[in-house]
Amino acid sequence: LCVNQIVRNASEAQKAKYLPRLISGDAVGALAMSEPNSGSDVVSMRLRAEKNSAGDYVLNGSKMWITNGPIAETLVVYAKTNPDVAPKHGITAFLIEKGMPGFSTAQKLDKLGMRGSDTCELLFENCVVPAANVMGAEGRGVYVLMSGLDYERLVLSAGPLGLMQACLDVAVPYAATRTQFGRPIGDFQLVQGKLADMYADTAATRALVGAVAAQADAGRADRKDCAAAILYAAERATKAALDAIQILGGNGYINEYPTGRLLRDAKLYEIGAGTSEIRRMLIGRDLVQAAMKQ
Repeated sequence: LCVNQIVRNASEAQKAKYLPRLISGDAVGALAMSEPNSGSDVVSMRLRAEKNSAGDYVLNGSKMWITNGPIAETLVVYAKTNPDVAPKHGITAFLIEKGMPGFSTAQKLDKLGMRGSDTCELLFENCVVPAANVMGAEGRGVYVLMSGLDYERLVLSAGPLGLMQACLDVAVPYAATRTQFGRPIGDFQLVQGKLADMYADTAATRALVGAVAAQADAGRADRKDCAAAILYAAERATKAALDAIQILGGNGYINEYPTGRLLRDAKLYEIGAGTSEIRRMLIGRDLVQAAMKQ
């Protein structure tokens, strides 16, 4: 996601400086939008960037829930450069480097799920950022941010799809081998029904995500379609994990089996990159606005 923002919005000099290490995997990137008091309402951010006498920017404030924050070498960070104008004109994107004076990471957050992905708070205390590290242009941060959100939602929709397949990979063999009442529980129609729903939801999600991805590859990424992909995939993944737990019964509820982790991991996709509620608002608004223009 960090790389996508740089590819789409950075200058040639910035691309040459940051992309090689990020693309090769020698460096890890991060994207920092959210703050303790601005999650879904991202443009209400309070991280402040003020110009000093040298023409550089001094950042003060914090960012929260930042994936890869503890290990990132290059970070795309959004801050308010002019709080007196409309948010779409008062936010700027910056390229922040690990080790910049005044920039630090706080404690790694102890999350419910996705525990293999480091997440933390970012702190900026009189952090001086060169003017050359502005990405896009001053006041164009909202444009930079929004230009990548559709792709972010689409890319992330592959995660819950993988989790749904993982749920099937656990539940189907278990149903075929776990014996109750003298026969495998997979012989019972209620269990077969759950497996059928999990399979159908996984197939439908794979088709939707694949179709939207094909559109994006052809340069026709549609905002509501990208939102629909992650909305559907995330909620179906949570349901698949719950069904897998139910099929495994008591074993599904203990940590020796992976189903609990799959549920905890799946739930994040209903929250990150815009909550399910925000996605529904976006889709509904776009549909109504399109109808009003006809």
